[in-house]
Amino acid sequence: MQYDPVKKTVGRIFSGPVAMRKLFYLSLDLLLLRAWHVRKALKVLAREYPGEARILDAGSGFGQYSWRMSRINSKWSIKAVDIDPEHIESTREFFRMTGLSERVVCEKLDLTELKEEETYDIILSVDVMEHIERDELVFRNFFRALRPGGSLLISTPSDMGGSDVHGEGETSFIEEHVRNGYGTGDITRKLEGAGFRNIRTAYTYGRPGSVSWLLSMKIPIRMLNRSKLSIIILPVYYMFTFPVAVILNFFDISLTHKTGTGLLVSAIR
Repeated sequence: MQYDPVKKTVGRIFSGPVAMRKLFYLSLDLLLLRAWHVRKALKVLAREYPGEARILDAGSGFGQYSWRMSRINSKWSIKAVDIDPEHIESTREFFRMTGLSERVVCEKLDLTELKEEETYDIILSVDVMEHIERDELVFRNFFRALRPGGSLLISTPSDMGGSDVHGEGETSFIEEHVRNGYGTGDITRKLEGAGFRNIRTAYTYGRPGSVSWLLSMKIPIRMLNRSKLSIIILPVYYMFTFPVAVILNFFDISLTHKTGTGLLVSAIR
């Protein structure tokens, strides 16, 4: 099932006026459970970096996390990079229109070609590593690009069904993924191999989150893949399912999960 074409279509719909883009970001913040977990983790990092800091949004997508970080601390400077030129152009235009283009810079970049050294205090990578075959190379690039003592924060699917794969022979619900998720031991080993320390992993998308994902993302994506006309009935669908998904998201970030289909990983250089 193709997820990226659906994302692109939705992004184009909301790529116009600033107010529409902000509404889009707000909707993503409320609807996407990963955004809840990342937001919670960023609040912790904000206390560790109360002053000036340089941040790399590594795989910025629509730019919603760059927008959030720009609002968390007005002293933070952010570079948003993505391999998709369409994402970068629309994100750059948004920050230009909001008057933040000096503080939030947008560039097209393949993370396997990241060459900067000791530049960033924080690197954030949300739902990116599952798309990159040469992940260990990227982890080494992240390590090199961070300043000593800098923080890495990653959100990615786990191998507990994060790509909706639950058994041998099954294919990913998200066909653009090059792996079906990370195990905690696997990603810890790879980050240690890159030089990172103080590596912490936590499962996200526990039982409440898995149901939220089904209601808020999987069913709508299936509908849109069957017919683009489904976008007409989605507002009615979300009118009933959105409140339920928000409640489930709240429970997911409030609980500690023994297993889950997502992983939140932090590490220190």
